[in-house]
Amino acid sequence: MHGEYGYIEEGRLGKPYNLRLLKRLIPFAVPHRKIILLALVLTIAGTAVDLAPPYLSKLAIDRFILAPWYRVTLEGAAGAGETGRLRELVEAGKDGRFGLISQTTLEDQDPQLIHQWRTGNLLSDERYTKVPVKALTGAQAAALRDGGFVLDGETLAVPVEVLNTLPPEVIADVRSRDIRGAALLGVLILTLLALSFGTGYFQYYLLERTGQGMMHDIRLKLFDRIQGRTMRFFDHQPVGRLVTRTTNDIENLNELFKSVLVTVFKDAFLLVGIVAILLFMNWRLALISFALVPFIFALTMLFSSLARDAFRELREKIAKMNSFLQERITGMRIIQILTREREQMREFSVINHENYLAGMRQIRIFAVFMPLMEVLSSFAVALLLWYGGGKVIQEQLTLGSLVAFISYMQMFFKPIRDISEKYNIMQAAMASTERIFEFMDVDEEEIEESGEPGGHRPQGKVEFRGVHFGYRENQTVVEDVSFTVDPGEMIALVGPTGSGKTTLIHLIERLYEVRKGEILVNGRDIRQWPGSDLRSGVGLVMQEVFLFAGTVFDNVSLGRPGIGPRQVERALEESNARTIVDRLPGGLDHVIGEGGATLSAGERQLLSFARALASDPAILILDEATSSVDPETERLIQEAVTRMTEKRTTLVVAHRLSTIREADRILVLHRGRVREQGTHEELMAMGGIYSRLNRLREAGNDKSVSK
Repeated sequence: MHGEYGYIEEGRLGKPYNLRLLKRLIPFAVPHRKIILLALVLTIAGTAVDLAPPYLSKLAIDRFILAPWYRVTLEGAAGAGETGRLRELVEAGKDGRFGLISQTTLEDQDPQLIHQWRTGNLLSDERYTKVPVKALTGAQAAALRDGGFVLDGETLAVPVEVLNTLPPEVIADVRSRDIRGAALLGVLILTLLALSFGTGYFQYYLLERTGQGMMHDIRLKLFDRIQGRTMRFFDHQPVGRLVTRTTNDIENLNELFKSVLVTVFKDAFLLVGIVAILLFMNWRLALISFALVPFIFALTMLFSSLARDAFRELREKIAKMNSFLQERITGMRIIQILTREREQMREFSVINHENYLAGMRQIRIFAVFMPLMEVLSSFAVALLLWYGGGKVIQEQLTLGSLVAFISYMQMFFKPIRDISEKYNIMQAAMASTERIFEFMDVDEEEIEESGEPGGHRPQGKVEFRGVHFGYRENQTVVEDVSFTVDPGEMIALVGPTGSGKTTLIHLIERLYEVRKGEILVNGRDIRQWPGSDLRSGVGLVMQEVFLFAGTVFDNVSLGRPGIGPRQVERALEESNARTIVDRLPGGLDHVIGEGGATLSAGERQLLSFARALASDPAILILDEATSSVDPETERLIQEAVTRMTEKRTTLVVAHRLSTIREADRILVLHRGRVREQGTHEELMAMGGIYSRLNRLREAGNDKSVSK
């Protein structure tokens, strides 16, 4: 894997691997199987419709536009052998001297036999047409009879050159049946074109709908998997990678349906249909036409290989550029403060130029392949004109067949171009599919839900029993921690940085799973609590506040059931955030920008306080909630804390004495263990870790005041 986008090593995405990935998609396709089947039926029908017009054009030319008959002299064709077979193939005239043989019949005969008939003056070079006698005047019939012969009592066989001596209106009357036949085929072709549009529309719509439905289901399952992970998973997974999985990678997979499956099935059916029709029409000419096919497929494979490499390089450069932009835009404040814009511009110019070169390499490959395919297509047409035209002159092939062959060969190249172009899209889609399922299959710890939510909420008692925890296998952050917090009691957790205070808070919320020991709430192991019940009774205020883009009301309620305007108003009053909201234009409907950038740190902290109180939790956890606020905001929070702790179990992680002094009990942590506990006065009297921390804090405050 390479970079954030996880590009697959060369050769890994081979045919068997692609098939395995496609099999992984089958469960997502099963709910849409009826629609897929209908789309495939429409694809086959649409392909048959698309194949019909060239063949109908052949019929129009051979049967109605051109004179399709030749005169045969029957007086010399009565003998035995191959010459004698001629009488069996013709439509004899009334006097038995002459007959007519169709061009279609001649196509099926041995060319040497046809040559023998012509050299023996048995088969004429000129074309004949059938003329109904009732469409002629007596003089016209007599004139035509002199140049032709009577086929039966109602029909004359007349050479085309003789027929063309008549006035145009007479020719139109005489050939009215041919004109009607050609017009009927023209109307049929127009009808088929309309039918092709209809089948193409519904086939494309149904496959697109299936693709969108499958992407919808995969994205939901992927996001559900992300939400089900513990915080351990997010500690080593970049946010950009997770976003890419649920957006870009799934969109690439959607391209597999939108740009590949929608067309590849039809292209495959079209190729098979063209080959079958050409072999049926004239297998000799078909084999001549297919002489270029090996070169075409060799060229296509070479192009696909070169384009795949160019495509991967381009995607790597795009990923590199996206990563650079995401990081620099996020840190734009630092860049501007340190005036590093020019240096960043130079670095971005290099990355951007690399992306440009990769894009130009891909363009050059397409610029060679596409014209070369057009040259081969034109060469195939020229080959048909040279060989097929000679056969038409020799009366071994009809002009309609040659025209149909040219049309089919032009159609033959389009699916090949489409399939080769879609190959890269398929490779990108397969790479994205692998990354998606690789993410789904990753062996990571998941939050296990025990039982269905029953509406029971924690009432306040929290107990740690011999808890051990580490973020990594060979690491210990919390070791053999045991303590009990009674309902309504306020406990402060203090200690130097890295002592495990915040870790204990995360374990209570079950953001991480304990390695050893147990945590009980109301006497019940938190692993036995349904997540929704446990967290509905625990309110957490973190040091780093995150606000979503939306209104104040949305950020406080977060769409939780049972939290309406009344509960939000109560939480704002209880957290002393009411005055801040009143100052905002729009009040509760005021729209907060992404991350709450338009609010001060204190305002964001108070809103997070209200968010924690909105569900009226029995357990309240404050993790350094006053470390980044001004004294006035701290005073507001302290007043709120004093009111709330009278009826709630409260755990506070704090350094400020104003917060710690209010606690009923203080737990002092050092290197992951509880070293001391007691009230502020008791711990100061001990002269241990807590006393030293306070002396250091007071010394730091004195220096700040003297400055």
